[in-house]
Amino acid sequence: MSSVTPTTAGALGTAAAGTNPNAILGKDDFLKLLVTQLQHQDPMNPMDDKDFMGQMAQFSSLEQITNLVEATQQQAFSNQMSQAVGLIGHQVAWVAADGTNGSGTASKVSVSGGAIQITVGDSQITPDEIVQVS
Repeated sequence: MSSVTPTTAGALGTAAAGTNPNAILGKDDFLKLLVTQLQHQDPMNPMDDKDFMGQMAQFSSLEQITNLVEATQQQAFSNQMSQAVGLIGHQVAWVAADGTNGSGTASKVSVSGGAIQITVGDSQITPDEIVQVS
């Protein structure tokens, strides 16, 4: 792999940190790094074909892993939603994060802000708060 000059690395680090508050490089950041590396390589000593192919293989692997993670997250959410819908008509007891508790019959399931909400009487609870189902 060819080296990146300190000025290029500094600019990339700043750009990645500005667009990614968690400072975790994703597939877009990796591609930007590869393009910047190609733009700033020494024309008299270009990147070796094998190095370039290795980086492209790494990028492809990163993209596939990212896609797999997204699919797994979608599947997990779908499973949670199915389980929540299965509670409709059942008696549930819960303890909320603030320490309050209650019980009642689950009547509706909705999604608010990406979180699953179960309606029990006048209360909106999350699946995590349920401690008993009868």
